[in-house]
Amino acid sequence: MSSIALLIFVLAYFSLLLGVAFYTSRNSNNDTFFNGNKSSHWALVAFGMIGTSLSGVTFISVPGTVEMAGFGYFQVVLGYFIGYFVVAFVLLPLYYKLNLTSIYNYLDQRFGKNAYKTGALFFILSRTLGATLRLYLVINVLQLFILDDIGISFHVTAIIILVMILLYTFKGGVKTIVWTDTLQTFFMLLALVVCVVYIMNDLDLTFSGAMAQLDSLGLTKTFNMDVMNKKFFLKQIIGGAFITISMTGLDQEMMQKNISVKNLGDSKKNMMSFSAVLVLVNFLFLLLGGLLYLFATNKGILVKGDDLFPTVAMQFLPGYISIIFIIGLISALFPSADGAITALTSSFCIDILGIQRNDKLTEENKSKTRITVHLTFAVVFLLMVFFFKELNNKSIISILLDIAGYTYGPLLGLFAFGILTKRQLNDKLAPIVCIVAPIICYGIQTNSAAIFGNYQIGIEMLIVNGILTFLGLWLISKKS
Repeated sequence: MSSIALLIFVLAYFSLLLGVAFYTSRNSNNDTFFNGNKSSHWALVAFGMIGTSLSGVTFISVPGTVEMAGFGYFQVVLGYFIGYFVVAFVLLPLYYKLNLTSIYNYLDQRFGKNAYKTGALFFILSRTLGATLRLYLVINVLQLFILDDIGISFHVTAIIILVMILLYTFKGGVKTIVWTDTLQTFFMLLALVVCVVYIMNDLDLTFSGAMAQLDSLGLTKTFNMDVMNKKFFLKQIIGGAFITISMTGLDQEMMQKNISVKNLGDSKKNMMSFSAVLVLVNFLFLLLGGLLYLFATNKGILVKGDDLFPTVAMQFLPGYISIIFIIGLISALFPSADGAITALTSSFCIDILGIQRNDKLTEENKSKTRITVHLTFAVVFLLMVFFFKELNNKSIISILLDIAGYTYGPLLGLFAFGILTKRQLNDKLAPIVCIVAPIICYGIQTNSAAIFGNYQIGIEMLIVNGILTFLGLWLISKKS
């Protein structure tokens, strides 16, 4: 199928998103933007969060890991599932009890302004890096398979896509995103299922036959039993649980949607149903990765890694599947960017600028400030995407996990210290502890071979960072 035809479908899909945004943002105000007026339906939030959690990285990178790592990524997925129970039954009750709009306001109530703003700034740093890296990955795929052919440069593509995202998020905020993420999750899962079914039929395989063939090649191997290896199953499962606790439960973007649900009971239902479906969807992505390997071997395709799925979908499958793939890819792109810009705008306005606490500001002034911050983050996103283009690093999942380990660790330590202890913190010293802990972690990781011999530090760096932050906070605290 021609690049022009694919581009027309992309524009039609975007028009659909704009229509949804126009409908959902009617009569919106600042509360609509920040918390959806606390009226989101739990089932919509649960379904939409699947797309936000998976993003373009899962869509592109996870299938590409199967050839080298088998189903090893499923170890982390099992950890995710455990982590969602902690979020549902520990963190969500706390957020609803305190009636929070920004979850970092808990740190203000528990410790003070310095810890509060430190937590918010670590979220802003982490989400900005993570979201722009995901955005870069998907824009790069669109560029390679569609836009290069019609002479549109990468930089122009990035600008157009960010303008598109701004058009449907700047007014409705969370209320709009709950609906658009639901739509986008549907198209992402449609692309996944269609590709799995088509490739199985092309190879004349049933589900059991495909699993048997993958098993005979060692591609279904899930659990790594080497204690010294960074992929050791206990490290992966425990690390996955803490990634969920940190990157979902302590993340304003993810929690902003959850606390927009009417009540705690519905929010818990949202979290648990979402987590169960997410396990199944991740398994399907791994199955797709195995099927792509079999398909590539059968057709003599030499492409590997992150390039495998888009190459097969765009060059070796029928035109209608190429269309579905591109729509699915865009559906993976937008939730990782639209929700991030909205959450970053909310956090910066509420946590850093304090516009909700400022009674001197009129509703109109608050709206102007929010729109200015929203546009500023769009510019920051654009500059970061350009930076990653120059960097041109293929190890997207590895980079994301490293970012999470260094930036979510202090958040994990702060919230754990607040929930698990009743000690009074020296609030002025909290930022120093949260900066020093990641620096120590970097020293440990870069010198791990000399310190631990053959032991490889992997996903557990997040936990180490959280523990160091917790211990540092203990040292600067006293009994309540």
